[in-house]
This record gives sequence, structure tokens and C-alpha cells, in this order.
Amino acid sequence: MSALTGIRVVELAESVAGEYCGKLLSDFGADVVKVETPGCGSRTRALSPVLHSGGEGSALFAYLNTNKQSVELDVASAEGRNALHRLLGEADAVVGEHTVTLAERYPDMVCCAITPFGQGAARELDNATSINVFHASGWGYHTPSHADPNNSPLQGPGRYLADYEAGLDAALCIAAALFRQLHHGKGEFIDISQQAVLVSRADCVVGRFVTGEVPADGDRSDYDQQGPASFFACADGFVYLYVTNRAHWLGVKALLGYPQWLNDFDDDWLEFSVTPQKVARFQQGFGAWIRDQPREEAADRAQHLGVPLVPVNGADDLHRSAQYRHRGFFQQVHHPVLGKAEYPTVPYASSSAPAEIRSAAPRLGQHTASVLHRPAGPRARPPAQPAQLRTAKNPRGGPLAGVRVIELTKVWAGPYAGKLLALLGAEVIKVESAAIPEEMRAYGGTDVDHAPFFLSINPEILSVDLDIKTPEGMTRLRELIAHSDIVINNLRPGAMERQGLGYEQLKAINPDIISVSIKMWGNDGPLGHQTGYAPCFAALAGLAGQVGYDGGPPLGASMRYGDSTVGAAAAYAAVVALLHRDLHGGGQFVDVSAVETLSTMIGDRLLEQSLTGRPLGPEGNRHPDMCPHGCYPCVEGDWITVAVAGQNQWEALCDALDAVELAGDPRFSTMERRQEHHDALDAALARHTATHGAEHLAKRLRSAGVPAAKSATSVDVIADQLLWDRGLYRFVTDHREGQRPVVGPSWRMSNDPAQITRGAPTLGEDTDYVLHQILGTQTGARR
Repeated sequence: MSALTGIRVVELAESVAGEYCGKLLSDFGADVVKVETPGCGSRTRALSPVLHSGGEGSALFAYLNTNKQSVELDVASAEGRNALHRLLGEADAVVGEHTVTLAERYPDMVCCAITPFGQGAARELDNATSINVFHASGWGYHTPSHADPNNSPLQGPGRYLADYEAGLDAALCIAAALFRQLHHGKGEFIDISQQAVLVSRADCVVGRFVTGEVPADGDRSDYDQQGPASFFACADGFVYLYVTNRAHWLGVKALLGYPQWLNDFDDDWLEFSVTPQKVARFQQGFGAWIRDQPREEAADRAQHLGVPLVPVNGADDLHRSAQYRHRGFFQQVHHPVLGKAEYPTVPYASSSAPAEIRSAAPRLGQHTASVLHRPAGPRARPPAQPAQLRTAKNPRGGPLAGVRVIELTKVWAGPYAGKLLALLGAEVIKVESAAIPEEMRAYGGTDVDHAPFFLSINPEILSVDLDIKTPEGMTRLRELIAHSDIVINNLRPGAMERQGLGYEQLKAINPDIISVSIKMWGNDGPLGHQTGYAPCFAALAGLAGQVGYDGGPPLGASMRYGDSTVGAAAAYAAVVALLHRDLHGGGQFVDVSAVETLSTMIGDRLLEQSLTGRPLGPEGNRHPDMCPHGCYPCVEGDWITVAVAGQNQWEALCDALDAVELAGDPRFSTMERRQEHHDALDAALARHTATHGAEHLAKRLRSAGVPAAKSATSVDVIADQLLWDRGLYRFVTDHREGQRPVVGPSWRMSNDPAQITRGAPTLGEDTDYVLHQILGTQTGARR
């Protein structure tokens, strides 16, 4: 039985973000009914690539809407409104762009609204597109890494990254609110801002800027890291190398066969003496060596030496991947119009309630009769299992109040998953020790309790000092697991099993435990032994190869992108497993693949490649449904994003810019002609934007109905008043640092938001609580 079997969701969304949220819920078995406008259906049915005419040929719609039912309703008519309210009266949740009034009418239902900038933002921002949001969040200005300042910032991987990320956070919040609804019978209104979601994904970078611990210079390099990490051409494509420490360096020397030129570098130079001159010298030498090497062979040898060198995969590589075949990431689906194709599935393998594609995307109105005429009355949802809610040290409310999570994590992906669960109200306990503190405590700061990276990622987290390399420490950890709900780890492959903490051992301790494992490739398969970092995930997953200038080499997303997205996917899978436990009984093992997670962020492109066979490569800022669509220069080195979807917006753009010659140029008279002459159009448009201030011009264009946004610098992001007003930035307090700002939740909840007031813990700050209040109580009591 699927995890969300018996959950009923009404989808009123016409955006990629809303439909992706619905897909994430339907993949796990929720009954998702998509309400569409008669005759034309959802807006996404007309978005590229449209491979067949008649409204049923969009590959994007096909990807986003598997497992759903389609109902045509004219909500402008009384009959249609009555039918809609009947559906809503039987639903557990509704997702769309405009659901505020529904939350007032249905207080026991979970209502989620996903918009570009959230509820309360200026109406002129409502038509923002993915490129506008990506740049308003700061990611665009810093993409690609190590950018040439003379070239425009890029839109990032795929066409809809902002939408996919927002859909993921929305699904996480809905699942958490359903957990609260299950146990307390109460509804929730969830307000998702796509911009806030993307900013929150950069919390370990933006968190240090907002405190002033690291200066935000406003440069395009603000998100970069020092060192020689880069893309390199090889004999049959490209590879990506990420090296940051002495161990990596020793592996590189062995990989290259100890050539004499490497003697110019100290073995610890990556940690203590990185300079632009050394980076350039190393990249020149490594590039000369790798140029004649086959990428797969070189990467395999490097991995065995502990060097994070990976091939840069394209969509066709993923479809051929033995690792993806082993894990069943692609599933053959037959669409009535598009035919058979390999569809990306999900990045998590669940032992008890796996997600799967059960049906292709529906034809418009395919289920109108069956859904509207099904008998009214009680649903077949199973009754909730006895509540397993625990008493926390600091009850803070939130939909996950009463849930206890054990973190055996380090760096970013695992801690970010724990952070999201904590922001939803769970009690999250990080297990570390003075001998082996969490790795982020070593980066910057004066000591392990003052490390800026750690402080930015771990608000409302508890810390227990347990040396699990000792028998006593391991005994205490096992006792703690017996009194917990979820264990999250992102340790190296095999580490949990070697410590006697594999899922079977955990299940023997606590039969209801949910074990969430995060690995680069997942826990098994021919490549399951490999490890890497976020830029490696993006290269392997097919994202990096899509970021670059039209016809040029891969440049990749920002170096910082990836870890937090993986953490968000792990958090979502953990909450779904909680719902499964309390709906159907039993814990489970959730195996999260970081590479697969990032592949889902371009799922529509992977399906497109499967359907058409056409290779995917860098497209610059191009978009098949919008032109002009790009990032254009303004005064003082700033940039502005513009996305024009139709003739009315084109004419409004020309009027706002006083660009009479553009409006009258026959090369630009229609969308098709603008696409045909896009290089000339971009050059002409850049000449007009270059004389304007970016922020002023963006407001002027938006007032005219043209989607536009300044490409936000790091300074812009931390000064954005809309983000402060939403409460994305929160002030927390601890006895060490006093009051400090952190990056909080991307969402807003109306009824039961978790309180967020406590900063990151000192090492072992909560050891006494764990040992005496959790483990010192009477056996058998819920704690």
C-alpha cells in the first residue's frame, strides 16, 4: 500500500510549481484530482515541448501530471462552483495559486498557495516567471561559478528550477500539515514564496552574510569557493573536479602519476595557501593531463583514490546509466498520445511504501464523470494508528510537534533536512562528540561553538555529546533511538552498517523507526560506493551540462547549489514515512540518492530527451515559449531579467523602453520571428537596458505587465524588505552569541507555525536533557 493511500487532494494549480507539488503527493499514492478549465485545460498543457497538437502533446504536462485524475469544471457557473465545493468538502488538502479564501471556508482542510513572491507581495509580481524568481533570489547573479563579469548571468539548470524547488517545499509542508490534521483534526493555510524557497536553499551562505560574519561584497563571486574546482574537457566529453583538502590532493598526485610540476605545490596548499596563480597553474597542468583521458575511466580511477572527479553527464548518459537502471530511476510509461517513454521517477527508495508511476498524465476531463458521480460519504482512509507523540524539551508547536528526530549528519545536506524538520516543530537531536564534532563546526569561527557555517544551518537543533566509538556511547545512542521516530544520516557508504546501525539493527531496537539515509548515489548499485560533493551531484545528475552559453561548454550551476535540495527531498520523504506509519503502521527505510534528487529538478528535460532523442546542452538564457527571455545589462554593472510570453507583453516592453525601432522591426514582429532572430534581439535590447538602473527599470516593466526582476546580488538578498516582512530572516537567541539573524522557513503557516527563537547549540548543550529526561524516565513511557 502506498504511503499516502486514502489522502485526497484537489489540485487547482496551473503553474509548474503547483503541479509538481501535486505530482510529489500523487507519486506516494494520494488521490489527486486536477480541476481544469473546460476546453483548454491547464496552462501547462500548451507549454513546450508540444510534440503533438490537440492539447495532449506537452511533454512538460506529461511529466508533471502522472497518477492524477482530470476533471473539467467551469467554476464561473453555479453548477461548476457547486461541484468544486463538493470536491473540496471531501478533500484533505488543496493546492493552487489562489487558495486563501478556501482556507477560510474549510478550516479543517490543509490549503496551500504557491506564488512567485508569496501572499501579500505586490500584484505586479504575480506574473513573474522562473528566470525572474531565480534571479530575484540571488542564485542567478552567482550562476555560473567563477563567472566572466562581461558575460550575462544565467538562468540555471533546466527551465523551471524555481518552480520545482517551491513545489518540493510545498509538498513537505502539506505532508507535515496532514500529519497534524491526522492527530488533531485541524487544518492549515500554507503560504509558499518561490523566492523565499530559493533563498532558504542558500542558508549557509546567506546566513553568514546576514549576520555580517562574512562581508557581502555584491560581486558575482560571492557564492564561490576558493580552489581549483572546475570543468575540464577530456577525450570524450567533460569531467568535473572538486578538490578542497590534503587528502584530495594526495589522491590527485597519485592519479596523475606524480609528475614533477606538482612539486611546486605544498601538500596542504588547498587548505592554507590558495592563490589565483596557483589555481591557474594547477588547472593548466591538470587540463593538459585529462585532455586525452576517457572520462568514465578517469573518474573511476580517481574515486578509488578518494578524489572527487566525476563525468559531466547528459540526459542520454543517464538513460544508459547502469546505476539508474539498477535503482529503477526511469520507468517506462505509455501515454495515449506521446507513446512509450522512459519517465524519471523519484530519488528515494522506500522499503515499505515506495513511490511509483501508476498511470500516465490524464487527458483533459478524462475523469470528470467518474469523480463527480462517485458516491458521497465517508472515505476509505484507514483510521490513524495510536498516536506516537513525544514530549519535547522545549514544546514549540508546529505540525510536527511530538516528533523526535536523531541526526547522525555532517556538512549541509543532512543538517539541512534536520533543520527543515525542526522548523516544522520536530525535536531534532544532533549526535556528536568532543572528539568528533559535526564537521561544519570546523569551518571558520574562533572555536567549535562559534563557527558561522554551523550557526547558520542549525537553529532550534539540540546537541548531545555521545562518543559512539565507545561501548557506553553506542549503548546510549541505541537507547535514544528506542525513544525516537526518525534517524537521519548522510555518512559515507557502509558507515552505519559498520557501526551496527543498519536498518535491520535499528528495527530491532525500535520496530517503528524511520531510517533516512542520504548518499551520493544511494545505498546500492554499481556506483553506490562513490562519494562526492554538491557540484559533483549536479554534474552527474545532468544539471551542470545544461548551464552555459548557447553552443558553449558546460559551466554548471552555482558551486553552492545542490546539498540543500537533497536535504529538502530527504525531509519530505521522512514526513511521508511518518504519515505512512500513522496511517498504515510500521516504520521503514528511506534510501535517498543525492544525484537522483537533482535529476528530478530537470525531470521534464529528461523526459523530453527520451521522447525526442535530441541531446540536451547549454541554451544560455533561451526559452522555447518566451522571447526575449534573458538577463540584460544595466548601469553600474547590474543586470535585469526579462521574460516576454506573448504579443501584448512584447508591445508593452517596447512602449516602456520607448523602443520604437524594436516595435517596428519586421524581424521581431512575432514570437516565431523573435525566436529566429534571438541574438540580434538580445543585442538590441541590451543597448536599451544598459542606460537604466536595474531596480527602477524592473518596476517600470512590471507596471506595464512585463515580467521583470533585477538580478539580485548578495547585498540585495539580505536587504530585501519583502523577505524580512515574510519572516524568512528570524532573530534567534542563545547564551553564547546573544541575538543573531538566521535564515528561517520559506513558508508561512497561519494556524500552528513552530516557534523559532533558539540559535544553534553549543557542542553537547543538551546532553543532560537526553541522558536524564529522555533516557532516565521509566521504561515503557512515551518520551
